[in-house]
Amino acid sequence: MALISCFCLFPGSVYAEDEAVEEVAISEADGEEGVAKSKAIYLPIKPQFVVNYGGKGRLKYLKVEVSVRLANVRAASAVRRHLPFVRNNILMLFASQTNESVSSQEGKNMIRIKALEEIRKIIAEEEDDVLPEDVVDVFFTSFIVQK
Repeated sequence: MALISCFCLFPGSVYAEDEAVEEVAISEADGEEGVAKSKAIYLPIKPQFVVNYGGKGRLKYLKVEVSVRLANVRAASAVRRHLPFVRNNILMLFASQTNESVSSQEGKNMIRIKALEEIRKIIAEEEDDVLPEDVVDVFFTSFIVQK
């Protein structure tokens, strides 16, 4: 009970810890970039997405946690810089889904691919020194559907 209360009362400390780990990973990758090909960087897009989908009728919800795999520090900085744009486009993508697309493995994979395409499109439009291919992949670390 005390542990649950701790998480409910202090949720910010969990995110602060995640950000610290992420900063260390980016710093390490930045230091190695000149020596060898840098390791992949995983950037969680926070906060999680909570969106209603499916149009009229009974409200249906998606709760999705998304992380982006990036090839280098420049790509990570670019995604961070355009995070409101990225979040907006992914949110609109989730809101446009149907019961069929969120219920099947193929449907979820198609949503994932479309999210990747959206982020790459934003990077291509907004950044000159970052390649869209530097946004390597998108992962759903949690995908909850309420119908």
